[in-house]
Amino acid sequence: MKILVIDDDPSVRKFIATTLKNENYTVTEAENGEDGLKKFQEERDIGIIITDLLMPDKEGIETIMEIRKVNPSIKILAISGGGKAGPENYLLLADAVGANATLKKPFSGQELIMCLRLLE
Repeated sequence: MKILVIDDDPSVRKFIATTLKNENYTVTEAENGEDGLKKFQEERDIGIIITDLLMPDKEGIETIMEIRKVNPSIKILAISGGGKAGPENYLLLADAVGANATLKKPFSGQELIMCLRLLE
């Protein structure tokens, strides 16, 4: 299964991509919501999207809402480390706009894989 990882932090993106590749997932990476939406529209075989919520250019909530308009059934995992309001507020909002699951940063590779297995 191909997974699209959208996160503006290169180290987080690399950690997620490496963890997923070790579990035999195919990974496409994007550094913000704008880039993520473009890749989502170009690559038709994406099965799950993992998106950060706080990013420049286009943040995760807006990205989730736009993806939902195009594909209401794709699985979306929202991740966040917080910001000023704290991660819980952003994750609740992501849930409200259509994320299938949420994960608070920092998380382990094992937590990520467990979360994805529930989505599959």
